[in-house]
Amino acid sequence: MFCVASLVPSPPVLVPRLGGAAGTAAEGEVAVLRAAVHRAATELAEAADRWVVIGAAAADRVLGSDTVGTFRGYGVDVRAGFSETPLDDNAVIADPTLPLPALIGAWLREQVAPHAVARARLVAADTPADECVAFGACLRGSLDAGPERYGVLVVGDGAATLSTASPGYYDERAEGVQAEIDRALSAGDRRALADLDPALCADLHIGGRAAYQMLAGLFQPEPADPKVETLYSAAPFGVGYHVSVWHPAGTA
Repeated sequence: MFCVASLVPSPPVLVPRLGGAAGTAAEGEVAVLRAAVHRAATELAEAADRWVVIGAAAADRVLGSDTVGTFRGYGVDVRAGFSETPLDDNAVIADPTLPLPALIGAWLREQVAPHAVARARLVAADTPADECVAFGACLRGSLDAGPERYGVLVVGDGAATLSTASPGYYDERAEGVQAEIDRALSAGDRRALADLDPALCADLHIGGRAAYQMLAGLFQPEPADPKVETLYSAAPFGVGYHVSVWHPAGTA
Protein backbone atom coordinates (compact mmCIF):
# COMPACT_ATOMS: atom_id res chain seq x y z
CA MET A 1 0.00 0.00 0.00
CA PHE A 2 1.33 3.39 -1.01
CA CYS A 3 1.36 5.85 1.92
CA VAL A 4 3.29 9.01 1.06
CA ALA A 5 5.89 10.54 -1.25
CA SER A 6 8.68 12.92 -0.28
CA LEU A 7 10.48 15.06 -2.85
CA VAL A 8 14.08 16.13 -2.21
CA PRO A 9 16.93 17.50 -4.35
CA SER A 10 20.28 15.78 -4.80
CA PRO A 11 23.16 18.17 -4.01
CA PRO A 12 26.05 16.31 -2.33
CA VAL A 13 26.28 19.21 0.13
CA LEU A 14 23.38 17.56 1.97
CA VAL A 15 25.97 15.16 3.38
CA PRO A 16 27.86 17.07 6.10
CA ARG A 17 31.20 15.41 5.33
CA LEU A 18 30.89 16.69 1.77
CA GLY A 19 29.81 20.19 2.73
CA GLY A 20 33.16 21.95 2.53
CA ALA A 21 32.56 23.07 -1.03
CA ALA A 22 29.60 25.21 0.03
CA GLY A 23 31.78 27.85 1.62
CA THR A 24 31.27 29.75 4.85
CA ALA A 25 28.87 32.31 3.34
CA ALA A 26 26.40 29.58 2.38
CA GLU A 27 26.52 27.58 5.63
CA GLY A 28 23.27 29.05 6.94
CA GLU A 29 21.34 28.27 3.77
CA VAL A 30 22.79 24.76 3.64
CA ALA A 31 21.63 24.17 7.21
CA VAL A 32 18.09 25.25 6.29
CA LEU A 33 18.10 22.97 3.23
CA ARG A 34 19.44 20.01 5.22
CA ALA A 35 16.80 20.49 7.91
CA ALA A 36 14.00 20.53 5.33
CA VAL A 37 15.32 17.40 3.60
CA HIS A 38 15.71 15.62 6.94
CA ARG A 39 12.13 16.47 7.86
CA ALA A 40 10.76 15.24 4.52
CA ALA A 41 12.66 11.97 4.86
CA THR A 42 11.53 11.58 8.46
CA GLU A 43 7.88 11.92 7.44
CA LEU A 44 8.48 9.18 4.89
CA ALA A 45 10.10 6.99 7.55
CA GLU A 46 7.24 7.51 9.99
CA ALA A 47 4.72 6.32 7.41
CA ALA A 48 6.53 3.34 5.91
CA ASP A 49 9.46 1.00 6.48
CA ARG A 50 9.75 0.10 2.80
CA TRP A 51 11.04 2.74 0.41
CA VAL A 52 11.20 3.09 -3.34
CA VAL A 53 13.64 5.72 -4.59
CA ILE A 54 12.89 7.18 -8.02
CA GLY A 55 14.81 9.67 -10.11
CA ALA A 56 16.72 10.15 -13.34
CA ALA A 57 20.14 8.88 -14.42
CA ALA A 58 22.16 8.45 -17.58
CA ALA A 59 20.27 5.25 -18.35
CA ASP A 60 17.48 3.11 -16.87
CA ARG A 61 18.60 1.27 -13.75
CA VAL A 62 16.88 -1.04 -11.27
CA LEU A 63 18.63 -1.29 -7.90
CA GLY A 64 17.79 -3.86 -5.25
CA SER A 65 17.96 -3.73 -1.47
CA ASP A 66 21.52 -5.10 -1.50
CA THR A 67 22.78 -1.93 -3.24
CA VAL A 68 25.71 -0.09 -1.61
CA GLY A 69 27.27 3.04 -3.06
CA THR A 70 29.92 5.58 -2.17
CA PHE A 71 30.31 9.34 -2.48
CA ARG A 72 34.00 8.83 -3.27
CA GLY A 73 33.49 10.51 -6.63
CA TYR A 74 32.36 13.64 -4.79
CA GLY A 75 35.45 13.85 -2.61
CA VAL A 76 34.94 11.59 0.40
CA ASP A 77 34.42 7.83 0.67
CA VAL A 78 31.09 8.05 2.50
CA ARG A 79 29.25 4.79 2.00
CA ALA A 80 25.48 4.34 1.96
CA GLY A 81 23.21 1.36 1.36
CA PHE A 82 19.58 0.42 0.85
CA SER A 83 19.35 -1.92 3.84
CA GLU A 84 21.14 -2.79 7.06
CA THR A 85 24.63 -3.67 5.84
CA PRO A 86 27.99 -3.60 7.65
CA LEU A 87 29.38 -0.86 5.42
CA ASP A 88 32.78 -0.98 7.09
CA ASP A 89 33.14 -4.65 6.15
CA ASN A 90 35.86 -4.95 3.52
CA ALA A 91 33.83 -7.70 1.87
CA VAL A 92 31.10 -5.20 1.01
CA ILE A 93 31.80 -3.63 -2.37
CA ALA A 94 30.50 -0.09 -2.76
CA ASP A 95 29.54 0.93 -6.30
CA PRO A 96 31.43 4.14 -7.18
CA THR A 97 29.18 4.70 -10.23
CA LEU A 98 25.89 4.74 -8.34
CA PRO A 99 23.84 7.71 -9.64
CA LEU A 100 23.39 10.62 -7.25
CA PRO A 101 19.62 10.15 -6.71
CA ALA A 102 20.28 6.61 -5.46
CA LEU A 103 23.19 7.74 -3.28
CA ILE A 104 21.14 10.51 -1.68
CA GLY A 105 18.26 8.09 -1.13
CA ALA A 106 20.52 5.50 0.48
CA TRP A 107 22.18 8.09 2.71
CA LEU A 108 18.84 9.54 3.85
CA ARG A 109 17.52 6.08 4.64
CA GLU A 110 20.48 5.48 6.94
CA GLN A 111 20.00 8.84 8.65
CA VAL A 112 16.30 8.59 9.46
CA ALA A 113 15.25 4.95 9.00
CA PRO A 114 18.21 2.56 9.38
CA HIS A 115 15.87 -0.42 9.75
CA ALA A 116 13.94 0.40 6.58
CA VAL A 117 14.58 -1.44 3.33
CA ALA A 118 14.80 0.44 0.04
CA ARG A 119 15.08 -0.25 -3.65
CA ALA A 120 15.35 2.13 -6.56
CA ARG A 121 14.13 2.58 -10.09
CA LEU A 122 15.91 5.22 -12.12
CA VAL A 123 14.89 6.20 -15.64
CA ALA A 124 17.03 7.73 -18.36
CA ALA A 125 17.06 11.52 -18.12
CA ASP A 126 15.71 11.84 -21.67
CA THR A 127 12.73 9.54 -21.12
CA PRO A 128 9.65 11.06 -22.82
CA ALA A 129 7.15 12.80 -20.58
CA ASP A 130 4.29 10.36 -21.18
CA GLU A 131 6.52 7.42 -20.31
CA CYS A 132 7.58 9.06 -17.05
CA VAL A 133 3.96 9.65 -16.06
CA ALA A 134 3.03 6.11 -17.05
CA PHE A 135 5.90 4.73 -14.98
CA GLY A 136 4.68 6.61 -11.90
CA ALA A 137 1.12 5.35 -12.39
CA CYS A 138 2.35 1.77 -12.87
CA LEU A 139 4.46 2.00 -9.73
CA ARG A 140 1.45 3.26 -7.77
CA GLY A 141 -0.60 0.30 -8.95
CA SER A 142 2.04 -2.20 -7.89
CA LEU A 143 2.48 -0.62 -4.45
CA ASP A 144 -1.26 -0.48 -3.81
CA ALA A 145 -1.62 -4.15 -4.74
CA GLY A 146 0.13 -5.41 -1.59
CA PRO A 147 -0.35 -5.01 2.17
CA GLU A 148 3.12 -3.62 2.94
CA ARG A 149 3.31 0.11 3.65
CA TYR A 150 5.48 1.87 1.05
CA GLY A 151 6.87 5.37 0.86
CA VAL A 152 8.38 6.81 -2.31
CA LEU A 153 11.40 9.11 -2.19
CA VAL A 154 11.51 11.27 -5.32
CA VAL A 155 14.95 12.78 -5.95
CA GLY A 156 15.44 15.55 -8.49
CA ASP A 157 16.80 19.07 -9.00
CA GLY A 158 15.33 22.07 -10.76
CA ALA A 159 16.98 24.45 -13.21
CA ALA A 160 20.77 24.73 -12.99
CA THR A 161 20.79 27.91 -15.10
CA LEU A 162 19.38 30.50 -12.71
CA SER A 163 22.50 32.65 -12.32
CA THR A 164 25.94 33.20 -13.79
CA ALA A 165 27.28 31.08 -10.92
CA SER A 166 25.02 28.15 -11.81
CA PRO A 167 26.57 24.90 -13.05
CA GLY A 168 24.87 25.50 -16.41
CA TYR A 169 25.52 29.27 -16.38
CA TYR A 170 22.64 31.75 -16.80
CA ASP A 171 19.65 31.37 -19.10
CA GLU A 172 17.06 34.12 -19.03
CA ARG A 173 14.26 31.60 -19.56
CA ALA A 174 15.11 29.65 -16.42
CA GLU A 175 13.56 31.92 -13.80
CA GLY A 176 10.07 31.78 -15.29
CA VAL A 177 10.17 28.04 -15.88
CA GLN A 178 11.50 27.38 -12.39
CA ALA A 179 8.79 29.57 -10.86
CA GLU A 180 6.13 27.52 -12.65
CA ILE A 181 7.74 24.25 -11.51
CA ASP A 182 7.82 25.48 -7.91
CA ARG A 183 4.18 26.53 -8.15
CA ALA A 184 3.14 23.17 -9.60
CA LEU A 185 5.09 21.21 -7.01
CA SER A 186 3.64 23.22 -4.13
CA ALA A 187 0.11 22.90 -5.51
CA GLY A 188 0.36 19.22 -6.40
CA ASP A 189 -0.56 20.26 -9.95
CA ARG A 190 -0.12 16.95 -11.73
CA ARG A 191 -1.17 18.25 -15.14
CA ALA A 192 1.36 21.09 -15.13
CA LEU A 193 4.15 18.71 -14.19
CA ALA A 194 3.13 16.19 -16.82
CA ASP A 195 3.15 18.97 -19.43
CA LEU A 196 6.76 20.03 -18.80
CA ASP A 197 8.63 20.21 -22.11
CA PRO A 198 11.55 17.75 -22.05
CA ALA A 199 13.53 19.70 -24.66
CA LEU A 200 13.19 23.02 -22.82
CA CYS A 201 13.98 21.36 -19.50
CA ALA A 202 17.12 19.84 -21.02
CA ASP A 203 18.18 23.28 -22.30
CA LEU A 204 17.74 24.70 -18.80
CA HIS A 205 19.51 21.77 -17.11
CA ILE A 206 16.42 20.78 -15.14
CA GLY A 207 17.73 17.42 -14.01
CA GLY A 208 14.60 16.52 -12.07
CA ARG A 209 12.14 16.82 -14.97
CA ALA A 210 11.66 13.06 -15.31
CA ALA A 211 11.39 12.66 -11.53
CA TYR A 212 8.72 15.36 -11.31
CA GLN A 213 6.71 13.68 -14.03
CA MET A 214 7.03 10.29 -12.35
CA LEU A 215 5.73 11.96 -9.18
CA ALA A 216 2.75 13.28 -11.15
CA GLY A 217 2.06 9.77 -12.42
CA LEU A 218 2.33 8.32 -8.93
CA PHE A 219 -0.67 10.44 -7.93
CA GLN A 220 -2.55 10.01 -11.21
CA PRO A 221 -5.15 7.66 -9.66
CA GLU A 222 -6.20 10.32 -7.13
CA PRO A 223 -9.57 12.00 -7.77
CA ALA A 224 -8.05 15.43 -7.09
CA ASP A 225 -4.61 16.98 -6.76
CA PRO A 226 -2.94 15.78 -3.55
CA LYS A 227 -2.30 17.79 -0.41
CA VAL A 228 1.31 19.01 -0.46
CA GLU A 229 3.41 20.23 2.44
CA THR A 230 6.17 22.41 1.00
CA LEU A 231 9.21 22.58 3.26
CA TYR A 232 11.75 24.40 1.07
CA SER A 233 11.83 26.17 -2.29
CA ALA A 234 14.90 28.22 -3.21
CA ALA A 235 17.99 28.33 -5.40
CA PRO A 236 20.96 28.88 -3.06
CA PHE A 237 23.62 27.93 -5.62
CA GLY A 238 21.81 28.99 -8.77
CA VAL A 239 20.01 25.62 -8.85
CA GLY A 240 16.33 25.20 -8.04
CA TYR A 241 15.82 22.97 -5.00
CA HIS A 242 12.35 21.95 -3.85
CA VAL A 243 11.48 19.88 -0.78
CA SER A 244 7.93 18.73 -0.14
CA VAL A 245 5.78 15.89 1.15
CA TRP A 246 2.85 14.64 -0.95
CA HIS A 247 -0.08 12.89 0.74
CA PRO A 248 -2.66 10.74 -1.05
CA ALA A 249 -6.23 11.97 -0.86
CA GLY A 250 -7.87 11.34 2.48
CA THR A 251 -4.67 10.60 4.42
CA ALA A 252 -3.66 14.09 5.59
